[in-house]
Amino acid sequence: MTNGKIIQFRMGRHTIHEKHFIIEIEGILNREEAEKFVGKEVEWKSPAGKMIKGKISSPHGNNGLVRAIFETGLPGQAITTKVEVK
Repeated sequence: MTNGKIIQFRMGRHTIHEKHFIIEIEGILNREEAEKFVGKEVEWKSPAGKMIKGKISSPHGNNGLVRAIFETGLPGQAITTKVEVK
């Protein structure tokens, strides 16, 4: 199990994908290392204790970030909070 941090929503010029997030995983510095996490589960715990699950879909860029798709959208307060990668 590894920890990560939610960086931002996945965004386009005119759109925000509410279920897609960019995640930074601790200790991952390049795209090759990030590709090993594709398909792993991600869990975010809300302040109320509710667990929201997602799955890592692909690497994002060349600096070790990954893209995750959650089953329901996360609130804006989830940005900069921790997630668990299983």
